[in-house]
Amino acid sequence: MELTAVLTIDQLNFNHPDRALFRNFDLQLGTGVTWLRGENGAGKTTLLKLAGGALDAHGGSIRLDGIDIAQQPLAYRLQAFYCGGDLPQLPWLTVRELLDLHLSLYPATDATLLDAQVQALHLGGALEQPLTTLSLGQHKKVQLALALALPVRLLLIDEPFNGLDADAMAHLRRQLADPARLARQCIVLTSHLEPELPLARTVQL
Repeated sequence: MELTAVLTIDQLNFNHPDRALFRNFDLQLGTGVTWLRGENGAGKTTLLKLAGGALDAHGGSIRLDGIDIAQQPLAYRLQAFYCGGDLPQLPWLTVRELLDLHLSLYPATDATLLDAQVQALHLGGALEQPLTTLSLGQHKKVQLALALALPVRLLLIDEPFNGLDADAMAHLRRQLADPARLARQCIVLTSHLEPELPLARTVQL
């Protein structure tokens, strides 16, 4: 079956100060879950950040449903979310304020769905806490609540299972295995663990 590309990366170049990480790199991904594998330093996190707009490529193109990240950055970012596990450097915000900020940034988000994810991840009691008071696990859960609720086409998750308790891991796997989600989203994740998800493809860097 011919792949219908959602994310298209053509001739990508990206350099670290001491070495070239990607040189004329090509990748096409459709809907469903892609497991991005590779040794430490292979560029997994960097590739997610490039695809999410957190880093700028040094050459080549990245397109999401035909939207070029360099030519239409705002339109691209409205359809993509990078979940790295670390919250934005906004220490003066509470958890609730951070969630409200994302509701403004992604206006098509269903606030009821976001609240359901917050409750499922047992974050209800932390809504009024400043971000600086959260544990590492809570930081991860806030990011994942957003990742699971935002109506984006491209979902990029770096090491989603690190630091999660058993209940949160089970909830995340159920959400990412949902057939309706798999049909509408291109999900790219890195994981040192077997994801235990229905995979559309595995990419080895």
